[in-house]
Amino acid sequence: MSSVGTSLRLSRSSLAAHKRRFAGTFLAVFLGVSFLAGTMVMGDTLRASFDTLFTNAYSGTDVVVRSADVITVSGQGQGTREPVSTALVGRLRSVPGVAAVAPNVQGAGQLIGSDGKPVGGQGPPTLAGNWIADAGLNPYALAEGHAPVAHGQAVINRGAAKKGGLHIGDTTTLRTPDPVRVTVVGIATFGGEDGMGQTTFTGLTGADAERYLTPKAGEASTILVRAGPGVSQRQLADRVGRVLPKGIEAITGQQATNENLDMVSGRFLTLFTTLLTVFAGIALLVATFSIHNTFAIVVAQRTRENALLRALGASRRQVLGQTLAEAVAVAVVASVAGLLGGIGIAAGLQALFPAVGFPFPAGSLVLGATALAVPFAVGLVVCVGSALLPAVRAGRTAPLAALRETAVDHSGASRSRALLGGAAMATGVALTVAGAGGGRNVWLAASGAVLTVAAFVVLGPVASSYAVRALGSPLVRLRGVTGALARRNALRSPKRTAATATALMIGVTVVSLFTVFGASLKATMDQTVSRSFAGDVAISAPVRGAGGTGLSPKLAPAVAKLPEVRTAVGLGRGVATVDGGGRQLTVTDPAALSRVLDLGTVDGSLAALGGDGIAVSRAEADKHGWHPGSSVRLAFADGDLRSFTVRAVYGESGLAGSYVITRAAWAPHRVQDSDTLVAVSFRAGVGADRGKAAVQQVARSYGNPDVQTRAEYAASSAAGVDMFLTLIYALLALAVVIALLGIANTLTLAVHERTRELGLLRAVGQTRAQLRAMVRWESVLVAAFGTVGGLGLGGFLGWALVRASDSAGTGAFAVPPVQLAVVLLVGLVAGVLAGWRPARRAARLDVLRAIAAE
Repeated sequence: MSSVGTSLRLSRSSLAAHKRRFAGTFLAVFLGVSFLAGTMVMGDTLRASFDTLFTNAYSGTDVVVRSADVITVSGQGQGTREPVSTALVGRLRSVPGVAAVAPNVQGAGQLIGSDGKPVGGQGPPTLAGNWIADAGLNPYALAEGHAPVAHGQAVINRGAAKKGGLHIGDTTTLRTPDPVRVTVVGIATFGGEDGMGQTTFTGLTGADAERYLTPKAGEASTILVRAGPGVSQRQLADRVGRVLPKGIEAITGQQATNENLDMVSGRFLTLFTTLLTVFAGIALLVATFSIHNTFAIVVAQRTRENALLRALGASRRQVLGQTLAEAVAVAVVASVAGLLGGIGIAAGLQALFPAVGFPFPAGSLVLGATALAVPFAVGLVVCVGSALLPAVRAGRTAPLAALRETAVDHSGASRSRALLGGAAMATGVALTVAGAGGGRNVWLAASGAVLTVAAFVVLGPVASSYAVRALGSPLVRLRGVTGALARRNALRSPKRTAATATALMIGVTVVSLFTVFGASLKATMDQTVSRSFAGDVAISAPVRGAGGTGLSPKLAPAVAKLPEVRTAVGLGRGVATVDGGGRQLTVTDPAALSRVLDLGTVDGSLAALGGDGIAVSRAEADKHGWHPGSSVRLAFADGDLRSFTVRAVYGESGLAGSYVITRAAWAPHRVQDSDTLVAVSFRAGVGADRGKAAVQQVARSYGNPDVQTRAEYAASSAAGVDMFLTLIYALLALAVVIALLGIANTLTLAVHERTRELGLLRAVGQTRAQLRAMVRWESVLVAAFGTVGGLGLGGFLGWALVRASDSAGTGAFAVPPVQLAVVLLVGLVAGVLAGWRPARRAARLDVLRAIAAE
């Protein structure tokens, strides 16, 4: 028989005889491939579903007329454009090939549900606009009721109606951000679905939309055009473009659809699937160590068997081929099962998303070739690659090894490993510190972090000997002989212990890194509020994120009239292009602002800004070489290019932002005005409770926004970090589970390897309970090594990430002791759980058979 045929026959016989050996490997590959495949299938399905949804919704719009100039600020989606004049509607109707024209007014509008709480807004936009009569041009279609025809009437999308508990005939409040009373007269769908994802929409009459959503009558966000029979979108766009004034452009409906699709599904899905793919990669990296360890143990257990094969004439290639064939067989079976599991995960998410408030567009799962081929290939490469070194080692087995009873593992004592790992560690730490230092170079810090992690892996066998001795010392005193044997077993094979612990260490490292980073973000926010906010209470919108409408600009003046209040200042937002890039502007009363916010040292006069002055933070001033008296050119979305004079430079930019202008300067360029925060300070002698109650009474008439003390405002500002960390922990749970499987699998194989030894221990008087405890404590020592190493490495990398990403150097670094203690406890408990089944199996060994085992 050929060399290949012999290898395949040997591997088939080995797999059939020792199925349990590879159970852990199978599960590790299965879980990793399932997660990756589920992520890719879900991403493809969502993209296809949103593509169909938007194509159906905008199928009747052939041309969109809009302002050509756009200012994009980070985090603001498609950016800010100047409104277009509705006077163009008459001109466009006369263009040959035009069948219908309609102005499209759109702005922020948040519904209040029947329970008095705002509907949506935790990220996805809450929109309002005019209800378009032409069914072809309106992406929304009436499902119940009728279109708004009178002042105060509104149509809302079905998703918003369900979330808000609203029905036809109900009267509620629409925050624009000024509160407007509306009566629901119709329920609409978007492309046949309840809405555009979680986005909410309220359709008003044209007059109401202009009154509440535009700075002045006769303006619209865009103008929609429908083509007549036989006229293509491109042809109509060219014809329309010829009659438009300078600064106004015409794009095809397909272009507009693609932009909307990219904004709603493209960016969100790219971020979402990238995040999931990263964690799938972490899970597979953890699986790599577990798989490698499994094959390393299996090869070590088969040393005599392989040596006998070599003595009987088997070539190195045949022994190598046998091990690799086993790896390929396990990889193929586990990867195929993982693909099926991934499809099941995607189907489960498709059913789960609507239950948690994220409508998954209807449609069958999309099983693309890439989404199936990539996870399968990754599973195959991870499994075979992890088995490669053990397979090569198996092929090098000398025939004389068949005469040896045992082999001594000197892997932890390798001087070359210690020197190589030490050099890599020193270099990695130096690069990380340099990137996190004064230069604030994220890429340099990231390169150092990767090298540091690699050095940890290389030094693992060296470090495990010292770490297990140190961690096991209390165990020897507490558990006596049982503890001493557990420590000795963990020390027996440093390389095996290190590989097993490294899988858990990587998971704990990432958990610790994000825990430290999250705590530092919260500390930075708290520090910013504590350092910058000098008022007594803050009024903030009920929701934050991309959604919501902000606060009414009328709220601050109303609060300022209270006898308990000394100062109430609203902080609004504007956008402009400064030095070639889009910048966020803070629109406020600068003179009053200094009484409620600590702006640090101020050069110049905040009271002197007027309609042509600007105040900038010291960081921005130093970057551009500005000082009081310098001239700064701002380009607004309406095309107006104006020169502003720097009249003040302030030190603390925390809540004030980097650029401050007056409301008078912003008024000619504003679109839909709103405030993001109202800072309030009380008069002398007014108690906190009395002042807060008075402010809350006024705020109820303006949508009932949150009125918070300084501490409450700081805590609420950091609430999103906890949500982010919860998601991270949930995703990392898979990596930790795979690491536990690796520990359990290693111990199970080690128990099999030490069958005769365990039998001798039982024969000389060790009880079943002592044997179980010995195996469990060995598992705890391995888990403790991985957990403690992960905590240390994660804390260091968390520090580096905080420092490197803090370009301004104003962030706070915080180590949360309680959360990290919980991580440590979870790691130790995980060790107990991982050792439970191997300990039970060891205790059930028949003493006589164990002593007789080879």
